[in-house]
Amino acid sequence: MFYEIATLTLPFGTAAPANAGVEAFSTSPEAGGELLGVWFSDIGVLNQMTVLRGFDTAEALWAERERTLRHADPFGCGALYVDLALHAYRGFPWMKPVRPSAESGILGPVYEIRTYGIKPGGVQPTIDLWEKYLPARHERSPCVAAMVALDGAPRFTNIWAYPSLDARAKARGQAVADGIWPPKGGPAWLTTSMTSTIALPTAASRLR
Repeated sequence: MFYEIATLTLPFGTAAPANAGVEAFSTSPEAGGELLGVWFSDIGVLNQMTVLRGFDTAEALWAERERTLRHADPFGCGALYVDLALHAYRGFPWMKPVRPSAESGILGPVYEIRTYGIKPGGVQPTIDLWEKYLPARHERSPCVAAMVALDGAPRFTNIWAYPSLDARAKARGQAVADGIWPPKGGPAWLTTSMTSTIALPTAASRLR
């Protein structure tokens, strides 16, 4: 699967109209891909809306990117957003495609979106290590997506679902204490470029 993460930086107080615009733009008849997640940042860089869309092929992803770039009102928020950043990804090949909560049963409502820079030569080792170690970690709290960037700096992004911030702290702490996470040898392939955002689903999100 291929994915796009769009990050819209919005003026204070515009989340509701932006949410409506994102949903209309992403589900219109001419839209490509599938709207999966729409979140608003709660911890991290504030006043940001993150939109996750899925695509069956790279061609479909780039066609939708072209539509977005040429559109007079991208994401229905052209008159609202202060900044729009678009990032293309390919899911780790062994990961199941991201599906809406109604199908997968995976629920938040607290989502963490983490991005790590990857050192040269680190993409395949990272994918292999996560394949080995993620199943045990996934049992503690579900990993919604793990994906490698197709544009910009070498990096990968992973998205996790938690019922609460307390549950997140407990799952992460116990995984470290039990020695199942992070993957042994994995941090050696990472740069110091690391970001984390705690975000909550909006009404338009199919991941709830």
